Amino acid sequence: MSGSKRTEALDRARKAADQLKPVADHMKDQVKPLAKTTGQAARRQVFRTRVWAAPRVERTGKALTETVAPKVSALLSSAAERIDPVGQRRRQWRKPVGIAAAIAAAASAVAAVFRNRAKIIQAGFIGSAGSADSADSGSADSAGSAGSAGSAASTDGQSGASDAAPTRSRTDAATGGERKAHTG
Repeated sequence: MSGSKRTEALDRARKAADQLKPVADHMKDQVKPLAKTTGQAARRQVFRTRVWAAPRVERTGKALTETVAPKVSALLSSAAERIDPVGQRRRQWRKPVGIAAAIAAAASAVAAVFRNRAKIIQAGFIGSAGSADSADSGSADSAGSAGSAGSAASTDGQSGASDAAPTRSRTDAATGGERKAHTG
C-alpha cells in the first residue's frame, strides 16, 4: 500500500468510528443494566447449582467410603503381604544377648563376693596368727583359710559366729611396718 492509500484508509476508519460513536453510547446505556442483571442471574444460578450438587457429592463420598475404600484397603494389605519376603525376617537376637549379659553380670557379682570373702577370711586368719608378711603374699587358698578362720576367731575370744566381723591386723607398708587393727 502506498502512502496516499494508507492515509485514505485511516480517514475512512475515523469517519466510520465517528458515525458509530453515538450508536455505541446508546448501546452502552442499554447494555450496562443488562450486564448487571446478567451477573446477578449468573450468581443465582451458581448458588442453585451448589445447592443441587452438595447433597449428591456428600452421598457419593459416603458411598466411596463404605464400598470402595475397604476394597482398596484390602487390596493394599494383600499386596503388602505378597511383597513382604517371608524368609528374610529379622532374627530375634536381642533376647538371647540380653539373657547372656544378665548371666555374665550375675556370675561376675558372685565371683566378686567370693573373692572379697576369701580376702577377708585370709586376712583374719593370718592377722590372728601374727604373720604379717604372709597376708600380703596371698599364698593360702580360700578353702584352707575358711577352715582355719573359725579356730582363729574362737581364739580371739569370739564365739565363732559367722555373722560377727573378725578383727584382723595387717601391716601397712606406708607406715613402716606398724600394725593397725581393722574391723571387717
